[in-house]
Amino acid sequence: MIEQRKLPAYAAGAIDVPFVIGFFQERVDVDTCWPSHSHPTHELLWNQRGSSTVSVGPRMWTITPVLGVWLPAGALHEGRACAGSVCNMSHFGIDSVEPIALEPVPVVITPLLRLLLERLADPGLNPTSRAITEAAAMDNLEPAPGHLSIHMPQADLLQPIVSGMVDEPQPALGLQQWSDRLGVSGRTISRAFQAETGSGYSRWVASLHAQQAMEMVARGDDLQDIAQLLGFSSQSSLGAAFRRNTGFTLSTFRDSK
Repeated sequence: MIEQRKLPAYAAGAIDVPFVIGFFQERVDVDTCWPSHSHPTHELLWNQRGSSTVSVGPRMWTITPVLGVWLPAGALHEGRACAGSVCNMSHFGIDSVEPIALEPVPVVITPLLRLLLERLADPGLNPTSRAITEAAAMDNLEPAPGHLSIHMPQADLLQPIVSGMVDEPQPALGLQQWSDRLGVSGRTISRAFQAETGSGYSRWVASLHAQQAMEMVARGDDLQDIAQLLGFSSQSSLGAAFRRNTGFTLSTFRDSK
C-alpha cells in the first residue's frame, strides 16, 4: 500500500521565506507518493538514506545519497519514496540566490556539499557563519554531467511495455517479443519510442535499467543480484552498461551508503 500526501501548488515567490537556504529532513516509514505540487522556493531533493524518484512531466530522476535533483521554484512535480528512506529537502529563497538552472537538473551530492547543507540545519549557527556556509554551498552546487533521467512514454501503444518494466525490474524482452504480444510490427514500436522519447527501444531500456540499478544500490542490494535481476550476464557487464549510459560507475553509489 502506498501512502499519498497532497501538497499545494505555489507559484515562484508566492510566499516570502525567512532564509537563504533552509534544510528539512523526513524519514519515510511506508512507501509514499506526493501528487503534482510546486514550491515558492527553489528546491534540491537529496537523500540521507534509501532512494526516491521525482517526475516533471514525462521525465523522471532517481534520487539517492549521491545524486539529487534541483527543481526551480514553481515547477510542478510528483514524488515517490521507498519505505525506510530518509529524504532531505534544501529550499532556496528565490530573491537570495541565483538558480543553478531554470529547469530541473541532476546534482551530484559531494561529501563537501553534504556537509555544508547539513550545517545549515543547525539553529544555533550564527549569522556570519551561516552566510559563509550558504555562499560555500552555492559555490559547490552545479548540474551533474551525463544522462541521468528517463523519459516515460505516454502513448497508449507503449503502456504495456512501460508498466510491465517499470513496476517490476526485470530483463528486457526483445523487440520481436513485444511485437508478438502487442500485435504490431517491431518497426512501429521503435518509431513510437523514437517519436516520444528521442531514442529507440533499446536505449530506453538501458536508461530504465540504469535508474533501477541506482535505486537498488541505494537500498543496499548486492551488485551481482542486481545484474541477474536485470538480465546481465555478470556484475561487470552491468557496470559497463551503467557507465556507458550515465557516465558514472555503480561503485560511486555503492560506496555512498
